[in-house]
Amino acid sequence: MKLLIVEDEPLLREFLTRQLVKEGFTVEAAADGADGLYLAGEYPFDAAVIDLGLPKLSGIDLIKRVRADGKTLPILILTARNRWQEKVEGLEAGADDYLTKPFEFPELLARVRALLRRSAGTVQSSRLEFGSIALDWAVQKVWRGEAELDLTTFEYRMLEFLVKHRDKVVAKDELADYLYPHDEERDSNVIEVIIGRLRKKLDPDGTLQPIETLRGRGYRFALT
Repeated sequence: MKLLIVEDEPLLREFLTRQLVKEGFTVEAAADGADGLYLAGEYPFDAAVIDLGLPKLSGIDLIKRVRADGKTLPILILTARNRWQEKVEGLEAGADDYLTKPFEFPELLARVRALLRRSAGTVQSSRLEFGSIALDWAVQKVWRGEAELDLTTFEYRMLEFLVKHRDKVVAKDELADYLYPHDEERDSNVIEVIIGRLRKKLDPDGTLQPIETLRGRGYRFALT
C-alpha cells in the first residue's frame, strides 16, 4: 500500500516515513502543500496523512484541491490539540479522520489501517487483466496464465507503476524517483536491468512484448 505524507516538520516527517516503511508501506513524503499537491496528482496513493499547518499551500486547501480532482483516497489530518475549528474545517474539506498532536505512532498506524479497511469496500477491483497477464495490487501478485510469477519487490513496484500509468510514457528518471526516492546517487542502468528482468519473466518466449521502449523518452506498458 502506498501512502502520501505531507508534513513540514522535518523530524516528524522523517520519523513517520521511517516507521511506516517498517510497517510495510511504500511512502512518498512532501514538506509543503504545493509539493504534496504535485505528488497527489502524479502518483496513485492508497491513503494520505496531511498536516493542516503547511507552508505554500495549507492542508485545508490541499485537501480541497485533491477532492476537486476527483481523488477518493482516505485522508487522515494532523492538527494541534487546541484547534478544534481546524478539525471541523478539515473534515468538511473532505478529510476522513483526524489525529491531534502530539500523538503516539501506534495510534496513527491504527487509524491509517482502519481508513484503508473502510475504503477497501468502496474501491474498484484491485485485479487488472491484460490478456494472459494479471496483476492484483491489493495482494501485490502477478500471474502469467495460471502461473504466479516470482517477482522481486523492485520488479513488482516497477510493473505496478507502469501499469497504473499505462496511458503515458514513463521516463527513466521518473521510475528512478519512484523506486529510489531517498537515493541521491541513482544509477540509471539499474532501471534497464530491472526492465530486462521483468520482460523475461512476463514474456519468456517473446510473444507479448508487454513493455515498450521509446528511445530517448522512456517506457510504456503496451498491453491492453
